[in-house]
Amino acid sequence: MSDPAQVAAVLLIVLAPFVGSFLGVLVDRLPRGEDVVTARSACRACGQVLGPRDLVPILSFALSRGRCRSCGRILPAWLLYMEISALGLAVCALAAGFQGVALWLNAGLLWCLLALFACDLLWFRLPDLLNAALLVLALGVAALPGGPGVLPALAGAALGFGAFLLIRLIYRRMRGREGLGLGDVKMMAGLGAFAGPFDLPLLVLLASGGALCLVVLHRLHAGRGGPLATDRLPFGAALAAAAGVVWVVRAAMVMPL
Repeated sequence: MSDPAQVAAVLLIVLAPFVGSFLGVLVDRLPRGEDVVTARSACRACGQVLGPRDLVPILSFALSRGRCRSCGRILPAWLLYMEISALGLAVCALAAGFQGVALWLNAGLLWCLLALFACDLLWFRLPDLLNAALLVLALGVAALPGGPGVLPALAGAALGFGAFLLIRLIYRRMRGREGLGLGDVKMMAGLGAFAGPFDLPLLVLLASGGALCLVVLHRLHAGRGGPLATDRLPFGAALAAAAGVVWVVRAAMVMPL
């Protein structure tokens, strides 16, 4: 790599855990409708505002042994996982050989998928802000040299959004209740732009198969019966994971040897 590329790589790795920490803020606050810009970070148990030494990604969690220094309350472990995962995804973007704008756009896309995955897994919510960011990043990746182009990405976005909106309406009409969240429908615009019209069916198939397997395994472990249709499923998390798989496959195809 050239010197500017090396600087960009080092900067990405250094900033990645901080990005993961910010993603944790988004995941924690957006589903609650709380301020994510001006409100200071504080312990949810005692309200103590966190200081600089409490906000160093990964290190602060390790030194405090995962507890609030003020009240001793155990901190959610997923906050640490977000920071570590963001770092790991940055390494993936580097390992794929991306440089310059492509490096940051692909890392941003992966980080956005991580935030959506965590939001749906924890809250069964897919915030509009993250869905909008996913669409913008997907279009940016598509517009890169060697990418599929903006028009195919827009076609994929329209196909993904339209297909899931139709499924949502048909299911509600036939069953008299919601079977697909509106957040999933909005998310499909970004995923459609990322996957394009040709890879989108594969992405949905991977998500559906993975989600179904997890539900069956969970039922077997818990010894539950009854129809699968009654289970509440974070399908947005499955979609985000499937998009990650598609990204890895694509990156492997263009990865320099």
